[in-house]
Amino acid sequence: MNHRISDIADAATRLFLQQGYAKTQISHIAKAVGVSVGTIYLDFTGKKEIMHFILKCTIDPLFAEQEFKRPITDDLFLGLENEIITLFEKSGNDFASHLQGDMMEYDFESLISDTFDLFSRYAVGCLFIEKNQFDFKNLARHYIVYRKQFLDTMMRYIRVFIDQGTVRPLEHLELSTTLIIEILSWWAMDIRYTSFETKEISMDLAKQICMDNILVAYKR
Repeated sequence: MNHRISDIADAATRLFLQQGYAKTQISHIAKAVGVSVGTIYLDFTGKKEIMHFILKCTIDPLFAEQEFKRPITDDLFLGLENEIITLFEKSGNDFASHLQGDMMEYDFESLISDTFDLFSRYAVGCLFIEKNQFDFKNLARHYIVYRKQFLDTMMRYIRVFIDQGTVRPLEHLELSTTLIIEILSWWAMDIRYTSFETKEISMDLAKQICMDNILVAYKR
């Protein structure tokens, strides 16, 4: 991928997440990259195309590796919203798949590890919808359903582990599960992009911090 396209996408990602898509102008992106507004338009036909490019790369990392005819137009992203909605359903079903089989082959440590990896992989897309829900209401509506289903799936897993005796009993299962999800999402997503003081730490270290603390807190 062209280095300038990558720089534009990286700068726009942070601006879209930190100040919002609606409040971000092409001039803001140009300033963050260190180029002129005209230079941005050599690579993308507009802000919407930059946003779609970022979301497409989030759900399909290989997309960014191709050579693009510039400026990038929205023709490349036809059906993108439906792709994202389909991904919600698929990732939710994949995440719940162990509940359909022998849970003796799956443990609490694997659950926490898999959840962190899932959040880390789709961090930009999830945060974009969360921070811009009023501008992208259809995606936000589906995302809310996905989040509720995800919480339910996490609760079902943890209930199994409690019954197995590998996780300590929890008086408030839903609230404790919500806390676990929020810890993992903050360290996998927010710390890189939207926390008050973003930190450049490796995802391996962030995951280690989560694993060390959550396992000690909840394993029996």
